[in-house]
Amino acid sequence: MRIATWNVNSIRSRVERVEAWLQRSDIDVLAIQETKAREDQFPLERFTELGYEVAHHGLNQWNGVAILSRVGMEDVSIGFDGDPGWGDPVAPEARSIGATCGGVRVWSLYVPNGRALGDPHMDYKLGWLEQLRQRAGEWAAEDTPLALCGDWNIAPRDEDVWSMEYYADKTHVSPPERAAFDAFLDDGFVDVVRPHTPGPEVYTYWDYQRLAFPKRRGMRIDFVLGSAALAERVSGAAIDREERKGKGASDHAPVIVGLDGDDGAAAPREAK
Repeated sequence: MRIATWNVNSIRSRVERVEAWLQRSDIDVLAIQETKAREDQFPLERFTELGYEVAHHGLNQWNGVAILSRVGMEDVSIGFDGDPGWGDPVAPEARSIGATCGGVRVWSLYVPNGRALGDPHMDYKLGWLEQLRQRAGEWAAEDTPLALCGDWNIAPRDEDVWSMEYYADKTHVSPPERAAFDAFLDDGFVDVVRPHTPGPEVYTYWDYQRLAFPKRRGMRIDFVLGSAALAERVSGAAIDREERKGKGASDHAPVIVGLDGDDGAAAPREAK
């Protein structure tokens, strides 16, 4: 079984690339972030024609999360209990969706950006993560293996950014953000990808500006955190950096995890 997570930065702009990548990489479950689409705008039929069941949560042209599964889909959850809101009036955003796929509980998560140190959005980000951590601890106590997949908007280690000097006064690397990420690890979750893709200079995101990708100026901010029951089934993982190349690419690369004998590191590969 192969699970992947990918911030596609607009599903409508990149549906052809996502379709081709799914077929080429033989993915069973894909957690998508930043669909930037309402429910009526999501290209549902494009994926059902490939044999995937689809669950999508999108409210407007911002945010948006989805799960695609060809190994079944049950118990879809839109958001989580206590999900903090944002805006005026304050309301939960389309940042989380969960479903049980092939015996694994998968969550697609798009963590708030934070915008700037000292910005109210940073308080929102940290509060959102704390509420997620509390719920995730409850989910992990259940029998079903749990995968928290997504764009965490945090680089938890110095090696996860191309320059700590550059990011010294910016978000994603601040002590409070890193502490919020580490709190999941302290609760028993495992970064199941890093052991198979060690750094430094291993990234999942590269800005579109200033030739960041060819200059290898990236960040590692997309992760799969697994419960103990999930982590023990992981046999490999990969970051498909090649998918960041070419016309119309997302600014994020897909992250793939192989379970139960699938090495995961063979991405991309020919579809079966």
